[in-house]
Amino acid sequence: MFEVYITKAAKFLPNEAVSNDEMESYLGLINDTASKARRIILRNNKITTRYYAVDKTGKSTHNNAELTQNAIEQLFDENFTSQDLEVLSCGTSTPDIFLPSHAAMVHGLLKNKSVELNSSTGVCCAGMNSLKFGYLSVKSGNSKNAVCTGSEKVSTWLIAQKYNKEITNLKNLEEQPIIAFKKDFLRWMLSDGAGAFLLENKPKGEISLKIEWMEAFSYAYELETCMYAGGDKLEDGSIKPWSEYEPEQLLNESVFAIKQDVKLLDEFILSKGADSMKDAMDKNKITSADVDYFIPHVSSNFFVEGLKKGLHEKGIGMTDEKWFMNLSRVGNVGSASIYLALEELMNSGKLKKGDHILLSVPESGRFSFAYAYLTVC
Repeated sequence: MFEVYITKAAKFLPNEAVSNDEMESYLGLINDTASKARRIILRNNKITTRYYAVDKTGKSTHNNAELTQNAIEQLFDENFTSQDLEVLSCGTSTPDIFLPSHAAMVHGLLKNKSVELNSSTGVCCAGMNSLKFGYLSVKSGNSKNAVCTGSEKVSTWLIAQKYNKEITNLKNLEEQPIIAFKKDFLRWMLSDGAGAFLLENKPKGEISLKIEWMEAFSYAYELETCMYAGGDKLEDGSIKPWSEYEPEQLLNESVFAIKQDVKLLDEFILSKGADSMKDAMDKNKITSADVDYFIPHVSSNFFVEGLKKGLHEKGIGMTDEKWFMNLSRVGNVGSASIYLALEELMNSGKLKKGDHILLSVPESGRFSFAYAYLTVC
C-alpha cells in the first residue's frame, strides 16, 4: 500500500459574490411576490455572500462541468500537467445531464488524454465519495495520482420560472399560490461552485496533507428519505420517481425541484452525525486531543451549537478555536463545500507540519456521513 497526499487544492467560484439582498435579483420572485421565508432562513443560516453561475436574467454563465473544469485547471502547472493525470473522480448532486456521467462531461472539456473516470452521486457526501475513490486508487497502487472534485450548479434549479407552472396550477385550483416550505427553504440555502484536490503518492511543495484514513456511514437502512429531487414523497415515506408521473405533472407539481423534509432533518442530522463521528474516531483510535483543525460541513449556522453539544455529549467535543468554517462567505455549496473549506485552510498560511485536520461531512439525502483525517507534511 502507498501513502496518499493532497499536494494541491483549488477552487472556482463563478462571477461576483451575491449578497442576501441581491438573491431574488438572480433567482427571481415566485408569483411576483417576495419570499416570506427568506429573511428567517438567512438569519438562521448566517450566510452573507454566495456565488451563482447565472446572471440577473437567469441565464447561465457556466454549467456544472465548466465549473469543475475551471477548478481542475488551476491544479495544472509545470510539475503536473493535464497529460500527467491518471484518474479523474468527480462528485456532484446536480449534474448537467442524467447521462453521460458528470466525470465524462468534465473530461470532455479537459481534452487531455484517456484517463480512468469515476462519477459519485448523492448529496453532500458525493464530494467525499469522489475523494475516497481517488484515495483508494492511489493507495492501492492502481494509479500514481488522482484529481478529485466536488461541484454544484444548483442556481438554475432554483430560479422562479421553474415554479411558475405549479403556481398557475394552484391558482386554478383556488388554492393559496405559495410554494411549499420544503421547496422554498432550499432556495435560500444553496449556491454554486467547485473545488478540486490533486492526490499523489508522494508529498510535494511547501504543504501536503497526508490522508491517514477515511470512513463513511449510511443510515438509509433505518431512516426514510429526507432530501430529494426528481420525485415526491408519498404518505408512507416512499418516493415516487419522476418516471412514474404523467408529463404534465412534472411541471404542475415541480417534481424536479430540490426538496427537504425539515422535520426529519432536525430529528436526525445531529444525532446520527455525533454517533457516526464517534464511531469513526474510536475505530481509528483518535480523540479530540489528536485534532488541531476541525472542518465540519454544516448546511446552516443554525446547527452549529447543536452539533457542538452533541459532540461534547459523546466525549468528542472540539474547542471553538479548532473549528474552521467559511459558510458565511462562500455559502452552502453541497458536495463542494468541504473542498472549498479545506482549500482555504490549506492556502491560508496557518498550517504547520504535524498538524492534524478532521473533515466531517453529513448528507441529509437519506442520512449519510463521511470523515477524513489528515496530517500536514
